[in-house]
Amino acid sequence: MGISATAPWFKFYGDMPKTLNYPQKTIYQIVQQTAKDHPNLVAYEFMGKTTTYAQFMQRIDRTAKALLAIGIEKGDKVTICMPNTPQALDTFYALNRIGAVSNMIHPLSAPGEIAFYLNFSKSKAILTLDQFYHKIDAIRDQLEIQHLQIIIARVKDELPMPLKQLYPLTKAARKIEKPERKGDFIWWNDFLRRGDRVKQLPKDDGVYTDCASILYSGGTTGTTKGILLSSANFNATALQTIAASGVKGGITGLKFLSVMPVFHGFGLGIGIHTMLVGGARCILVPQFNVKTYSKLLLQKKPNFIAGVPTLFEALLRSDMLEDADLSFLVGMFSGGDSLSVELKKKVDDFLRAHKATIQVREGYGTTECVTASCLTPKDYNRTGSIGIPFPDTYYKIVRPGSEEECDPNIEGEICISGPSVMIGYMDNPEETAQTLRRHADGRIWLHTGDLGTMDNDGFIYFRQRMKRMIITSGYNVYPSQLENIIDSHEKVLISCVIGVKDPYKMQKVKAFVVLRPGIEPTDEVREELMEYCRHRIAKYAMPYEIEFRPDLPKTLVGKVAYRVLEEEANAQVEG
Repeated sequence: MGISATAPWFKFYGDMPKTLNYPQKTIYQIVQQTAKDHPNLVAYEFMGKTTTYAQFMQRIDRTAKALLAIGIEKGDKVTICMPNTPQALDTFYALNRIGAVSNMIHPLSAPGEIAFYLNFSKSKAILTLDQFYHKIDAIRDQLEIQHLQIIIARVKDELPMPLKQLYPLTKAARKIEKPERKGDFIWWNDFLRRGDRVKQLPKDDGVYTDCASILYSGGTTGTTKGILLSSANFNATALQTIAASGVKGGITGLKFLSVMPVFHGFGLGIGIHTMLVGGARCILVPQFNVKTYSKLLLQKKPNFIAGVPTLFEALLRSDMLEDADLSFLVGMFSGGDSLSVELKKKVDDFLRAHKATIQVREGYGTTECVTASCLTPKDYNRTGSIGIPFPDTYYKIVRPGSEEECDPNIEGEICISGPSVMIGYMDNPEETAQTLRRHADGRIWLHTGDLGTMDNDGFIYFRQRMKRMIITSGYNVYPSQLENIIDSHEKVLISCVIGVKDPYKMQKVKAFVVLRPGIEPTDEVREELMEYCRHRIAKYAMPYEIEFRPDLPKTLVGKVAYRVLEEEANAQVEG
């Protein structure tokens, strides 16, 4: 479609502006402005304990002084290996306040992975919870930095009374493998007390185009990449998301259930930063399960919820929500993985049956542009579409391996250009050059490695990750298309399709299926599904087998872990 003042998707913007003003502020400075405007509003809530925006800024500044006290300087990297807790947020913004860089990793990472992330980023310090300390302690001899500062936080320290007193007696607390009281680390509270000796923070001369945080992704080649994201990237994502939310008057004072983790672009960029820029309240959820999620929905009545499709699939299965009134919902957003047409229909039906006046709105993005950069319009959707681009963000579809733009409805690689596109990959100029390319129009385009189409009106359709494709007997088979068909069967809750090694066909197609509650996995149901597929799937793409599972394995961010299923199936073949 090209870059144009009259991009085809503009006519579906409604009240949303086509372009926005982006203040030249760091992530700290832009949230500081929110705190000045709304000091008494709640910034975040954790296990019932609230922190106002004014209190939040005090906490950030105290944490910034503590970081200076232990020797963290401008440009230094500090790893945050935490769930969604107040200490994680305080440290994320405090690092930005002093010009340092946060390195965000999952606390459930294996010890070897943590060693890799620490060495790769050259982190001078790490913040983690007491229950994960043993993993850091176990890798000390693998670390390239000589004197890694280890800061240990505890959930207990952030709990309100009387929960704080009762917490040590809980089953969860008793299971924690606690570090010795004294050791080669600093407890969070002692860390803060060290900072109290720093009388004054240095002048805030942060540069909004500098790297603010490092997130991780497989990139277009599937190997781990450190993605350098600037304050400008995060702020653009926040302001665009607020504009695209469709909430007149903005999101100030509204509540968001922050379930997606802070190490993930979706959780950090939307669930935390967007909400804090907009003056909303983040309800921090440190650990997700269906029961706690349902309970929080009913208790806290959040206005916004967001997650990966498997989260919404879990919501449909929750007994606690059978008679729930969900009319308090203003927005429900799905991203991080492909939302099948049928799962969207099931979720929308569920919302209507529970008095909500909204639809689940699918978005799309990559960590290379923080998170979402395209979203289904508020009151309109096209079947199978992931929506239209955010303000100031442009999409085009190019022939794979080239910069040649495809005609409407022709499949190619999805490319994105706009203010949320990353600085580049850390210490990887080759991959950066392959992914960020200046086209003939003069703009830098992010080549996503994803296949899709764009229709005449500018609606985008995600087809498949280019690296997730089954080649069987010379034919290209895209798993998400088959999953969409299988998911449309009334007895199916969710499915995952993989390729299994085959000496004759190269790969053959296998489907894993989770049935809807109350449906027994029998041979009769399997044959019914196979017959259903035979009518809807080309012979070469037909699953040779359907395996029923009570659940599907998930990645650390809740996506279906199709690679785990591939490894299992291929190991059986080779065995």
